[in-house]
Amino acid sequence: MEPGVDCTPDCPVRLSADILSGKWTTLIIRELLAGTRRYSQLQYALLGVSPKILAARLRMLQSEGLVTRKVYPTVPPKTEYTLTDLGREAEQVIRAMADFGDLLAARADIAS
Repeated sequence: MEPGVDCTPDCPVRLSADILSGKWTTLIIRELLAGTRRYSQLQYALLGVSPKILAARLRMLQSEGLVTRKVYPTVPPKTEYTLTDLGREAEQVIRAMADFGDLLAARADIAS
């Protein structure tokens, strides 16, 4: 990665950002880092996410190979989501974001 070089469509940063930049996406991954979750557990943990957006983000993460979806034929249907090995690789990004968030929070505390 060379700063200042044009970010072409195959740029690794752009490829990552295209997947992770959607609203709620990184928070969904953060929740799944703790293990398999049902749809209802994700919705409960992510206060404010609409069912439509949560379903769309999960479908996108599944289509990108970061999440697997397992549906159990029960009444009502039970659906579980799990990070794939590729999805677990995003943990480094989420940890870096948490560290950066801590710096931002500390700076805000100093400023107030």
